[in-house]
Amino acid sequence: MTSMSQTAPTQHNARGWFSKAEHWLDDKGKGAWIAAMVLGFIFFWPVGLALLFYMIWSKRMFSKSCSTRTMGRHMTSMRSTGNAAFDSYKADTLRRLEEEQHSFEAFLERLREAKDKSEFDQFMDERATAAKSED
Repeated sequence: MTSMSQTAPTQHNARGWFSKAEHWLDDKGKGAWIAAMVLGFIFFWPVGLALLFYMIWSKRMFSKSCSTRTMGRHMTSMRSTGNAAFDSYKADTLRRLEEEQHSFEAFLERLREAKDKSEFDQFMDERATAAKSED
């Protein structure tokens, strides 16, 4: 009986520490998970490998957002308060913010495409200049 009482707090503390670290990394985003994985590979490769497997298993590697709690927050924000006027205002505000987010993401995509085109055009110009100088 004493062995169970001694291991239970240790297991609870380990889960608490891991849970806190997981939530902290989730709040920082996918970049924090990737940085932790890379540092794990640099300092002790099994840690990096374990983080990689965990990111794949938990689907953090391939999702847009790393936070598993995002859905829970979204569901909480959609919960009715019982006040129809406030719920309508909240729904309109959330819809407007989602539209703003989509517009901003489209803007960023256009910027990336313009940068890619500019870099490609510069490459082609340099290539043409190099071809002319060879003749």
